[in-house]
This record gives sequence, structure tokens and C-alpha cells, in this order.
Amino acid sequence: MKSGIVHSNAPIVLVGAGSIKKSVLLDALQGASRIVAADGGAAQVLDLGFVPEAVIGDMDSLPLEVQAQLPAGVLHPIAEQESTDFDKALRNINAPLVLGYGFLGARLDHQLACMTVLARRPDRRCVLVGEEDAIVLAPPELALDLPEGTRVSLFPMASVEGTSEGLHWPIDELAFAPDDVVGTSNRVTGPVRLTMTGPGMLLILPRVALPALCRGLAQSRAEWPARA
Repeated sequence: MKSGIVHSNAPIVLVGAGSIKKSVLLDALQGASRIVAADGGAAQVLDLGFVPEAVIGDMDSLPLEVQAQLPAGVLHPIAEQESTDFDKALRNINAPLVLGYGFLGARLDHQLACMTVLARRPDRRCVLVGEEDAIVLAPPELALDLPEGTRVSLFPMASVEGTSEGLHWPIDELAFAPDDVVGTSNRVTGPVRLTMTGPGMLLILPRVALPALCRGLAQSRAEWPARA
């Protein structure tokens, strides 16, 4: 088993301190059996009447009065400043899927840092959920059942190639790179199937497609190994 702080055989909701509608977060927490917070995300969880089973981060954005509301053993401080709180949390959660709320929206630099973490931790399957979008690092193979016309965007974080079925603009034979070819604003024409040559492609869907995305990820057995 991978080392870490939290281990689960079921999906985990991870909450950050970023912008997220309370209604969106409340829906996620009500349906979650296990909740973890990244640093200041604990305040958002407590504010909605829930208690995270673990809070992971450097604790620089979690006031002492909020820390005092948490049960003993919940705080897991990691003092180093070389990584973000999202990275600290994600690398210490072992679960088949992490659903991250409060990491998109507001500051663009924070969003870019989170997307970099998705690419840096390809062995940790995580969907970042915002008010409008759901973002995941595409696994080696993925099948999705989405309504015709659904927006499907592919944005490379590294050089990567792939194949597709069920997209208006096929991606076969395209050499994607963040400073060259990208695949934003594609759309669904039928059952979608994607394959990727490496762990470098972000898949961006509308948030309403989250249930279909989770089903597809659960059925995708192929996984990327951890980066050396």
C-alpha cells in the first residue's frame, strides 16, 4: 500500500480554501462518506456543519480558533514550503478517486498550480470540481456516456498524443503540447472513448457531467504510474 495519511477504498471529498458556491459544496459533503480538508478548507467544511476526518497542510491559512474546533488527531501539519497545500493533501490520500472542491475559481495562479499538481501526481486520480467545470488528468483509457453536444476540452500539460471516438473533431494523429496544439471546445457526437500515450492531458467537462465522469473513471482500470 502507498504511504500516506488517509487510506480509503471509497472516493474521498477533499476541500480547499478557494472559491466554491456553498450550495455546490454542500451537495458534495452531504453525499460524502469521508471528508478531508487542505489547510484552510477545514473552515469551509465546519461552516457547513461537517467535520473533516483529516486536515493536511502547513496550517498557515487555518486560524487557531478554527483549529481549536477540530477533534484531537485531525490536524496533520506539513511544514515544508516547497509544495502547495493541495499537493500536500493529494499525495497523502490513497483512494480510488479524490473529488477536490475549493481549488478552482478566484485566483488564476492558484488554479494553474493545482493543474500542475494533477500532472505531477498522475498516480493519484483526482477530479477538481468548480462552479462550471470538472477537470481530471485523463487516464490511459476512458469511456464516457455523455449527451450529444456536451463540451469536451482537452488541454495538454506536456507533449502527448491520443485517439478519440465520439468527438466532433477527432484527435488522432495530433501532437498536443501546451505551447502548440490544444483541444479546447470540442463536442460530443456519440459514445466517447479516449486513449492517451502518456500522463499529460487534462480533460475538462461541464460540472453537470461529473456523475458520468465518475462512472467512466470507475470503469477505467488502466492507471498511470507515479512519476520518478
